[in-house]
Amino acid sequence: MHSNNLLLEEPIRMASILEPSKPTFFPALTKLIGTLGQRSRSVEIISGCLNAGMSVARFDFSWGDAAYHQETLENLKIAIKSTKKLCAVMLDTVGPELQVVNKSEHPISLQADTTVVLTPDQDKEASSNMLPITFSGLSKAVKKGDTIFIGQYLFTGSETTSVWLEVTDVVGEDVVCLIKNSATLARQLYTLHVSQIHIDLPTITDKDKQVISSWGVQNNIDILSLSYTRHAEDIRQARDYLSKLGGLSQTQIFAKIENTEGITHFDEILREADGIILARGNLGIDLPPEKVFLFQKAAVYQCNMAGKPAVITRVVDSMTDNLRPTRAEATDVANAVLDGSDAILLGAETLRGLYPVETVSIVGKICAEAEKVFNHDMYFKRAVKYVGEPMTHLESIASSAVRAAIKVKASAIICFTSSGRAARLIAKYRPTMPVISVVIPRLKTNQLRWSFTGAFEAGSTGASSESVLKVALDHGKASGVIKSHDRVVVCQKVGDAAVIKIIELED
Repeated sequence: MHSNNLLLEEPIRMASILEPSKPTFFPALTKLIGTLGQRSRSVEIISGCLNAGMSVARFDFSWGDAAYHQETLENLKIAIKSTKKLCAVMLDTVGPELQVVNKSEHPISLQADTTVVLTPDQDKEASSNMLPITFSGLSKAVKKGDTIFIGQYLFTGSETTSVWLEVTDVVGEDVVCLIKNSATLARQLYTLHVSQIHIDLPTITDKDKQVISSWGVQNNIDILSLSYTRHAEDIRQARDYLSKLGGLSQTQIFAKIENTEGITHFDEILREADGIILARGNLGIDLPPEKVFLFQKAAVYQCNMAGKPAVITRVVDSMTDNLRPTRAEATDVANAVLDGSDAILLGAETLRGLYPVETVSIVGKICAEAEKVFNHDMYFKRAVKYVGEPMTHLESIASSAVRAAIKVKASAIICFTSSGRAARLIAKYRPTMPVISVVIPRLKTNQLRWSFTGAFEAGSTGASSESVLKVALDHGKASGVIKSHDRVVVCQKVGDAAVIKIIELED
């Protein structure tokens, strides 16, 4: 941890706080990830979420089959086309997740100070004293005194719908537990989390591989969220698997840190992953409450300095059922942005919440307000100092482009890129203006035919750089980012040299 925390820009006039915020084309530069499902899968609702600021759609395969998610994705495509908003697709794996099996789906009442048996025998009926689970190795993993948490997936952790258990005995493959609080397990999909215990299951399960190789390949997913990442080897194995599938070689892999194993190996995981998701729901079970903020701040700082996105989860749980967040939640979102978080992931709030569009809108507004007082100058200096000298060629170009854009008060940075690496490096230095990436595909041959490679949506073009730049500028004008007499910084390669240009637009 470093003590030179980012401070608010000074000074802030108290009267300015009461002034209404001005609407902008981008509700916030912080990315908003929405989980699509039960209450957020219609074209109308998805369009509302896109217009409110959602830029990544998350498809969670812990529930629902491929056909269900495909129907939702088709609605997303229609919404993208009608709203003209870009949106990435994230596939979230199940991983070594333990679940309670309740075939009848009837509510199960658990009373404090009574016992319940966790059994791997899934043929048994779930009841107040017997809970079948999906893992046969639990009896070997736990010991007397260990803590087990059972809660509804993607919920708040409310003590009326979640239960804490203490292991009192192990009988064969069954685990006998003392119930610590009264609760009712209702609705669907309850997951089981054993505090600070290694679960001997693969990070990418056979079910995950089947979903990735079929649904993932079919839909050219942009991001793979790797649940329960515990070691750097998990990332390497996932990347190796994606490379063998051909079409997913450019898919980004985000490591989801959910337990103490992931925290222990965080540094090596960060080196291998393309981004980090801090799953605060499960982390809040493995870590004491007073330690969660410490890990969050340390992890976000390391992600920032590595130039890799840091994603925060579980921010406005109360909006699952309410139209407004609590004061603590609103402050939590703002502080996450001020700490340097790149994205906010909404789970139950959009998946089955009553107000998915309003949730995206409010969280976006909070992020936008926090961004206005984010100390960009201090952040930029700290990032440059951390990288040190000599910088790599690309790092030098990226930081120089951002410095130039800030100095001339440019309205946008236009970056020509083939892999997206240059654009991501520019974003690492947190420019105060949007970065418009122009994807220029690479031309390659296998001696039988020529083909273009680059980002998924890159199309082949023989156009000159001037005409491509005009397309980017026209896009910026149409979206309201660029106006007449604005200055724009352009970063591109000319031959073997990288060039930074400052353009002042005419009428």
